[in-house]
Amino acid sequence: MISKRQLTGDIKNNSIMSYPLSSGKDGIKIQPDKMEPETLYHCIYQNKIMLVYKDHNEILNCYEIDDDEIVSRVKTSNNEYIEKILEEYIEKENLRKK
Repeated sequence: MISKRQLTGDIKNNSIMSYPLSSGKDGIKIQPDKMEPETLYHCIYQNKIMLVYKDHNEILNCYEIDDDEIVSRVKTSNNEYIEKILEEYIEKENLRKK
């Protein structure tokens, strides 16, 4: 389950050098030391959106979105709109923490 706070600020600091997730032909590279707790990060791998966040106990949580429409929208959107797309999906699928 993902809270609104976790999604807030998701992509605002998304720079290639400092973003803690990256994907390539060999898989997804996660750099937990660069992750802020309770903040949601994303990347696209094998036509799926991978969502990762580190909780307040420093445990990594990973989710996969394989909905073709959502993946396509994220791929073709700018960073500010991606946050909204992911938030709408989380709300629609009832993944938010209570």
